[in-house]
Amino acid sequence: MLFSTATLRRMAAISVTTLALSASAFSAIAQAITLNGAGASFPKPLYDRYFAEIKSKKDIQVNYEAIGSGGGIRQFIADTVDFAGSDAVPKSTEKDQMKKGVLMVPTAGGAVAVIYNLPGVNNLQISRDILPKIFLGEITNWKQVAPNLPDKPIRVVVRSDGSGTTEIFTGHLAAISPTFNQKVGENKAPTWPGQTLGGEKNAGVAAVVQRTEGAIGYVQADYAFENSLRMAKVQNKVGQYLDPSIANANKAFDGVRFNPDFTTANANDPESGYPIIGVTWLLLKLNYDDPEKAQAVKDMVQWILTDGQNINNSLQYTKIPSAVAQQAIEEVNSKVKANP
Repeated sequence: MLFSTATLRRMAAISVTTLALSASAFSAIAQAITLNGAGASFPKPLYDRYFAEIKSKKDIQVNYEAIGSGGGIRQFIADTVDFAGSDAVPKSTEKDQMKKGVLMVPTAGGAVAVIYNLPGVNNLQISRDILPKIFLGEITNWKQVAPNLPDKPIRVVVRSDGSGTTEIFTGHLAAISPTFNQKVGENKAPTWPGQTLGGEKNAGVAAVVQRTEGAIGYVQADYAFENSLRMAKVQNKVGQYLDPSIANANKAFDGVRFNPDFTTANANDPESGYPIIGVTWLLLKLNYDDPEKAQAVKDMVQWILTDGQNINNSLQYTKIPSAVAQQAIEEVNSKVKANP
């Protein structure tokens, strides 16, 4: 078949255009960076939203597996993830094993709800004196909590996995009870006194509480609201009995002080608002092997601590104060590097 000169020119132009488009598409694919993270289940609903938004706006694919704060720290130490999520501050012995360094970046605050299963009781209030004693196994019947409650044994349900949610919860109990602090202390995987039932992650604890009459346990507040679980009102430092609503959590976070390393000074027992609150952090390496990953981490943090903060309240998480967020962005930009 013979083609005219004009036709051949048009075909050549189409071929050049096709090649250019193919090269452009290949370049876009090549530029997409994947970051893998694992850790705390506490912020998982929020991180799912964050990372879906980041993918569409920054062309960064972020995969995050909720395996608990303890699991995230272990994977970070093993250098099998690009970042970890944790509601617990790593111990000094754990930090010593993080050979590429670590920078903690706060992303959100949240509340831990006390959930229970007492048919017919819809407005349970638990005082600062009573709550630690329940989880110490010193109070074992609901009649000991209040005379109007059923004469039923209390079944304590706790996390069976290492958990930042547990660290937040035990941190509060240790702050308000010297006895609890001595016997259990603030810990993401404590040895609980007395007889307890265990459940893995929020879903596991909630499932055990829901099928066990007389049970009491703790889960992340967003999970409790999303699943319409019965939540106790807990007494705060000034004597108010409050539920873990976002308004009450925000009131507590108004008075939280951040240290230079972005840990908190007084979150275990805030001056007002709902008293059982904590911060969740991203654990970042100071040194990355891949320069593109180092830059992607910086872009991720920049977005999370600016535009991403607008998502927090809608999912029952508090925002990080803007001044703290800006300081964290500057720290990440100056300290996160790629190995030469």
